[in-house]
Amino acid sequence: MDSNAIDHFDTSRFEASRNRLASLAYRLLGSAADAEDAVQDSFLHWQAADRQRIKVPEAWLTKVTTNLCLDKLRSAQARRERTAGAWLPEPLLDGDPMLGPADTFEQRESVSLAVLTLMERLSPVERAVYVLREAFSYSHAEIAEILEVTESASQQHLHRARHRITTARRSGGELDPAAARKVVEEFLAAASSGRTERLVALLTDDATAISDGAGLTKKLLRYDTPERIAAIARAGFKATPAKQRLAGGVSEVHFALVNGAPALLFVPDGKVVGAVTFDIAGGKIATVRGIAAPSRLVRLTESWRQHEPGAPLITQW
Repeated sequence: MDSNAIDHFDTSRFEASRNRLASLAYRLLGSAADAEDAVQDSFLHWQAADRQRIKVPEAWLTKVTTNLCLDKLRSAQARRERTAGAWLPEPLLDGDPMLGPADTFEQRESVSLAVLTLMERLSPVERAVYVLREAFSYSHAEIAEILEVTESASQQHLHRARHRITTARRSGGELDPAAARKVVEEFLAAASSGRTERLVALLTDDATAISDGAGLTKKLLRYDTPERIAAIARAGFKATPAKQRLAGGVSEVHFALVNGAPALLFVPDGKVVGAVTFDIAGGKIATVRGIAAPSRLVRLTESWRQHEPGAPLITQW
C-alpha cells in the first residue's frame, strides 16, 4: 500500500470516530465550538503519530481527546470564564450527532443542560471519569489507562462525582414529552398574554430562572422566586419594536427539544436568536434557562436550518 493510500485509510479510521469523539468532548467542555476544536487537535495528533504502532486506534483517540479537554478545563482562561458566573452550556437541538449515545437514561441525563451545569462543580478528573463511565460505559480499568490513574482512584472519583451531582440535581425522572410540551405551551400562553397568576401556578415553589443576558453581562442573571420569574417572563415575551429591531425581524416561537429538554426557540428568518429551556419536575417548571448569546447559538441555528419545523406556536416581535 503506497503512502497516499495509507494516509487515506488512516484518515478514514479517524473519521469513523469523529462523532464519538465530538460527543465526548462536548460532554467534557459543554461547548460545541470547543469540542470541535478538541477533535481537530486530536486529528493533528493522529496525523503526527506513528500510527503503525497504535494497536487500538479508538482507545488511543479517546485518550488523546480526553486529555486535550482536561488541558482546556485546567487552563487559566477556562477557569476565569467558568468561575466568573457567566457560563452556561451550549444548547444543542435533539438529533445533533454531537449529543452522542442516548440508549440509556444515564446517557441521556449526562448531556442534559442541568447535568452539564452541575458538572462545573466537579474537578476536571472527576468530570472525565463521570462522562467516560456514565455516558460511554468504559470500565474503571480503561478509565485508569486513559487518565493515568489507578482503578481505585477512578472508582473514588466516580463516587464523588455521582454524589455531588445526585445531591444537587432536581430530576423529575424520565421526561414525558407530551406532558412537558403541554406545560411549556401553557407557560408561553400565560407569559405572552400577561397572566401572572397562571405563570406562578406553573412554577415550583423553589423555581429558578437563569439568563446569560444575551452575552452582554459578565455574570449570569438569576431569579429565585416564582413571582419574580413570572414578572421577567411577562416582560421577556412582550412584543416591542425595540425587540424586533434587535432580533432582526419578526420572530416565530417554536417548541423544540434541546439536550433532551423542552424548549422555546425564537427564530426570525431561520436564525435562532434565543433559546429558553425548561426543567420539569412533578408536572411543574423547576428551572428556566434563557440563552441568547450569539456565540452559544451558532450550531443550534445550523441544526435548525436542516430541521423541518412544524408551525410556530406564536409569531411576535
